[in-house]
Amino acid sequence: MSDMGLIVVGAAGRMGRTLIRIIAETPGVTLAGAVEREGSTDLGKDAGELAGIGPNGILLSDDPLPLFAKAEGVLDFTAPKATLAFAELAAQARIVHVIGTTGLSTDDAAKLDAAARHAVLVKSGNMSLGVNLLAVLVRQAAKALDADFDIEILEMHHRHKVDAPSGTALLLGAAAAEGRGVDLGSSSVRSRDGHTGARKRGDIGFATLRGGSVVGEHSVLLAGEGEVIELSHKATDRGIFARGAVKAALWGRDKKPGLYSMADVLGLSKG
Repeated sequence: MSDMGLIVVGAAGRMGRTLIRIIAETPGVTLAGAVEREGSTDLGKDAGELAGIGPNGILLSDDPLPLFAKAEGVLDFTAPKATLAFAELAAQARIVHVIGTTGLSTDDAAKLDAAARHAVLVKSGNMSLGVNLLAVLVRQAAKALDADFDIEILEMHHRHKVDAPSGTALLLGAAAAEGRGVDLGSSSVRSRDGHTGARKRGDIGFATLRGGSVVGEHSVLLAGEGEVIELSHKATDRGIFARGAVKAALWGRDKKPGLYSMADVLGLSKG
């Protein structure tokens, strides 16, 4: 089988450059296009040079349509509005759309569901093997321990991250809620300030830290009387997310249209 042609959108960003580098290192895939937003000062630049791997002849473009028509997949770690537009294009072109974008709303999710009727969409708050394994462990722990164990999710990211809680924190929260058999939306506590009163039994709490260049740190604490269980993951290199995204694209190459998760890709969706 020939190499899978992949497009990187948001190609000039930190994650975009990492994706370009990882594609160049990974057998079975090739860079078929690099897209940046209209008006970007990086338009027309060589994607390989931007990624620090030397010229590759792929120039950054703000016109994704002809690229989508010739590629087999798109890797997308952009912003919600851009992701929805790319999802429409991916559905039209019937190509794999790997989505690592966070901060998507419920309405956004419904639009992605519609796109998934025509294309393979792999969406996850985190593309790493370790985090998705952690989610399985969190679900199992939350199921095994009743609400006498309070669940708190702590996350820290670099100063430039614009959404909170992180997509990974929400992924872990959803796993905890599934384990407990509750709805995360009605059980989560996203902020505490002032005189809040005692902690409500069954709540799933979130705490957010921002600073420096931290790639991503997440901990799930299950705190009972006299004991605390802590499950955690630390990312030190964005390459883990890029490798996961490329793996997801290759996995989705022969799948039927639908909305999948990274847990599906890794065979961790059940357990």
